[in-house]
Amino acid sequence: MTSYEGLSVVITGASEGLGATLARELSARGARLTLGARTQPALEAVAADCVDAIAFPTDVTSRADVQRLADRALAERGRIDVWVSNAGQGNSRRVDDLSDHELDAMLNVNLRSVLYGIQAALPVMREQNSGVIANVSSVLSRWPRAHFRSAYNLSKAAVNSLGESLRLQLAEEGSPIRVVTVLPGMVSTDFSLNALGDGEDMRANPMSQDVNDCARVIADGLLEGPADLYTRPESYEVVTAYLASLVGK
Repeated sequence: MTSYEGLSVVITGASEGLGATLARELSARGARLTLGARTQPALEAVAADCVDAIAFPTDVTSRADVQRLADRALAERGRIDVWVSNAGQGNSRRVDDLSDHELDAMLNVNLRSVLYGIQAALPVMREQNSGVIANVSSVLSRWPRAHFRSAYNLSKAAVNSLGESLRLQLAEEGSPIRVVTVLPGMVSTDFSLNALGDGEDMRANPMSQDVNDCARVIADGLLEGPADLYTRPESYEVVTAYLASLVGK
C-alpha cells in the first residue's frame, strides 16, 4: 500500500462521492489534507472523518477561489505535494439537443477548474522541484459510448489534452513534476443524479465499480506508475479496442 505519510494533498470536489472517499483513503495513509468544495457542511463532515484535514469552501469555477485554496494549503502545510482536481458535473444531452448553457456549464466546472488548479499548484511545485498534479477524467473521454453525455465527454477529453500538454511541457523542461490523468468508468456514487438532465443512480448499477475500490486504485497510482491511470483494467482494454476500430484494425 502506497504511503502518503506527511504529504500535503489538496482535493477539490471533496464533499461527496469519489472525492470524499479518496480523502478518507489518503488520510488513512498519512496524508495531510486540504479539501475544497462548495458545500461547506458536507465538506466539514468529510474533514471530520480524516485525521488531519482542513475544509476550505471553494467554488472551483472561480479562479480566485481556487487560488485561495492553494494559498491556504501552502500557508498551513508549507508545501503542496499532490493536487487532485476531482470536482466535476455530468450532463445527459445528445449532441443535437445540447444548449449553450449546458456546454458552458460543462466547460466551467469540468475544464476551467482543472486549468485553475494547475495554475495554482504549479508555481508551488516548481519552487519545491517536486509534486503530482492529478486530473480526474473519465473513460468516456477516450470511448464516448454514452453518447448522450455529449458535453461531459467533450469536457473530459479536453481535460486529457490539457494534462498531456502540460506533461510534455514539463518533460521538455526536465521537471520532475508528475502529471496523472485518472480515468474511472462507472463508479457507485450519486454523481449522475446531479447531472444536467436525467441521470442514473450508479449505486444501483451492478456494473459500477465500488467507490472504495476506485479510491484505493487511485491512491496506489498517484505517486508512481502509468500517467494514464485506469481504475479498472478492462476499461483500458475497451478503449484500446475502440481506438483500433477507428483505424480499421
